[in-house]
Amino acid sequence: MVSDLKRVIDQVSREKGLDREVLVKALEEAVKAAARKKLGPTYDLEVNFNDEAGEIEVFEFKEVVEKVANEHLEVSLEEGKRIDPESEIGDSLGIKMDTDLFGRIAAQSAKQVIMQRLREAERNVVYGDYKDRRGEIVHGIVQRFDKGNIVVNLGRTEAELPLKEQIPKEAYKQGDRIRCYIHDVKQFSRGPQIVLSRTHPNFLSSLFENEVPEIAEGIVSIVQVAREPGSRSKIAVNSRDGDVDPVGACVGMKGSRVQAVVQELRGEKIDIIPWDPDPAKFICNALAPAEIVRVVVDEERKSMEVVVPDDQLSLAIGKKGQNVRLASKLSGWHLDVTSESNYNRALKEAYESLLKLDGVGEKTALTLYQEGFRSAEDVASATAPDLVQLEDISEEKAAKIIESAVRFVSEAKTQEANQKEGTEALPGEPVGGAQAVGAQASGDEPASQEDPAEEPPEEKANEQG
Repeated sequence: MVSDLKRVIDQVSREKGLDREVLVKALEEAVKAAARKKLGPTYDLEVNFNDEAGEIEVFEFKEVVEKVANEHLEVSLEEGKRIDPESEIGDSLGIKMDTDLFGRIAAQSAKQVIMQRLREAERNVVYGDYKDRRGEIVHGIVQRFDKGNIVVNLGRTEAELPLKEQIPKEAYKQGDRIRCYIHDVKQFSRGPQIVLSRTHPNFLSSLFENEVPEIAEGIVSIVQVAREPGSRSKIAVNSRDGDVDPVGACVGMKGSRVQAVVQELRGEKIDIIPWDPDPAKFICNALAPAEIVRVVVDEERKSMEVVVPDDQLSLAIGKKGQNVRLASKLSGWHLDVTSESNYNRALKEAYESLLKLDGVGEKTALTLYQEGFRSAEDVASATAPDLVQLEDISEEKAAKIIESAVRFVSEAKTQEANQKEGTEALPGEPVGGAQAVGAQASGDEPASQEDPAEEPPEEKANEQG
């Protein structure tokens, strides 16, 4: 062994960033493996690194016995006395061995074990460094490409940017600098795997945190993020300080802060929206710049019907439904966007369906409507006790109204099915049935807009203008 072994260990520890004790243990295991390879498994060996002398010491242990049966593990009392005058029967004596006896093959085995232990130690250090860094942004250099995935050099290790985590239409070449979000860190037998992402919603949040001091300080928080990577994003922000405008803080002076994020994302459009605890108001903010006439909330189904002026339907829905789709992701509510004319026409048709029921006049229809029974379909799903509670409706009248509503809905469905069959048989004919008033991913304007001759009462509680 080299006399300056201690210096070599210290140097490797600094260069590789490994704990000195890990290197010493690896060296001891390597020398022990080399001794086993030379001497065989019958010896009782112990290997220690003498830090003061800077050398590896190998000891073979033998038990002092009266009669030696195994010379590799036992020694006679006479021989033991020569080694240690105070030895007695039953003592275990450690005899220092000359490491030069192990030979070249044993030294090669020791080298292989050391290299293996060093690689394992390096992998463990890398995993330890990155396992708690999930959610951070890192800088790297594009190293190579592997089946569409990008291998990124992070300095001490390599990471992988999978194809599905890359922003569409982004192109990189070898040697380019790249910023990514650490999405996951996994430990495998071959070493740690660091998975990067540029499409994760938290990548956008982290970019804003780096650009906006108010977010880093906790004054402004990003409540929710919805992304369609490479195209458009919406972020909802809130402020803990009433004097700090969360949207203005994220936009920055002359848009400097948000533009820095947009530039990093290669031109991805970003809508910054003030968060509101009221879901209806929040949806109005999320669908901006479209003007919202009213929002009808169905908390049970967690859905909203959003009514907009006729000339702003396409604006609210967005290109290929993108605006309403992102607003739905951002809020977690199912959204149906419809024009004001279609909404009023649908209300009128629903109200008129009440007037077609047996035993329902204008007064009863108005009572039903005001109590939440907006159409014959709503009445058909009700029970007699539900209607008896209303003014001027007896049990007999309630049963008659419900029976009529069930029949009306059944006939309407049969008629709609017949019209559909006729349309399929004659593909050149126009589609029959009522025009859909809800839209989620279509920007088409309705074919015609009719002003209803008579509008039913509207609920003021659900209006948002």
